[in-house]
Amino acid sequence: MRVFALVNQKGGCGKTTAAINWAGALAARGRRVLLVDLDPQAHATMGLGVAADHAPSLIDVLREEATADEALVCCKGGVWLLPANAALGEFEEQSERAIGPEGALARQLDAMRSAFDEVVLDCPPRVDGVLAANALRAAQTAVLVVETGAFALQGAVQALRVLDEMRADRGEEFDLAVLGTLFDRRTNFARELLVALHARFADEMFETVIRTSVRLREAAACGVPVQVLDPSCRAAEDFDALAGEWLARAGVETPVSA
Repeated sequence: MRVFALVNQKGGCGKTTAAINWAGALAARGRRVLLVDLDPQAHATMGLGVAADHAPSLIDVLREEATADEALVCCKGGVWLLPANAALGEFEEQSERAIGPEGALARQLDAMRSAFDEVVLDCPPRVDGVLAANALRAAQTAVLVVETGAFALQGAVQALRVLDEMRADRGEEFDLAVLGTLFDRRTNFARELLVALHARFADEMFETVIRTSVRLREAAACGVPVQVLDPSCRAAEDFDALAGEWLARAGVETPVSA
């Protein structure tokens, strides 16, 4: 089971959209995929058509008041979900009185190791909080999601510095990767920034970039991955390419999604 956490340095960079549709693309290739919503705003939960007040939810699993099996939801497109709700924010406050709170998610995922091929962790915007720490403790790879917009390069460098410090201070062993999103190839600025990102991050940067697409917004409104809404659209093509690149890095051969 390969676990990767999507993190970012600010909101509005397309992180949750990437989490949902990357998971959908992997499922379309026949992978057994779990998406874990670690954001108390529950956008990934709602983006997969699940009510934000769904119970049991991830916080019950982290508190060990419910098993992961009891909280799992099977969503359209073949993606399994551990849903979030607003109560998840309480975990940050309660963790101050707990022992080893950053290991709660890793313990729960370890019990499901034989059930899934990939686990996608959608992190909250706060990279230095306990929920993000849970994700980074559980993940083999931290994927920094970077919008190809103004100040993105500076923000990405700062965020990677924070991740490097966390990895060094806590002895974490996750790898780092960078994904460009919200790319508009019609603008010179976006094209130049993408070149700069590749130059700065080299092999850490995915070759695939996620282009802006109205289909992604429509899919979220419908509560489905874009592969369900319109499998032939360019957004579905982008995420299929990303899924293929991710699996190729791991040496996994799968058919291209239909």
